[in-house]
Amino acid sequence: MRAILIILGLVLLVGGLWVVFGHGSYTQTDTLLQIGSAKFTATHDKAIPPWLGISGIVVGALLTLGGLFSKR
Repeated sequence: MRAILIILGLVLLVGGLWVVFGHGSYTQTDTLLQIGSAKFTATHDKAIPPWLGISGIVVGALLTLGGLFSKR
């Protein structure tokens, strides 16, 4: 159980840091017009909100510290 908390905490911590430093983004595709089988689409790159990265850092740090200082 201890190892799972530490690993999960470190993954969240690294992911949160990755998002906060501006590397977190995802691609969204929207259909603009569809006539029959012809489809016009637009692809947008969107950034992951910084508050999500900060919360990942906080939760990851708490899980890692909880796993390190657990007595079991």
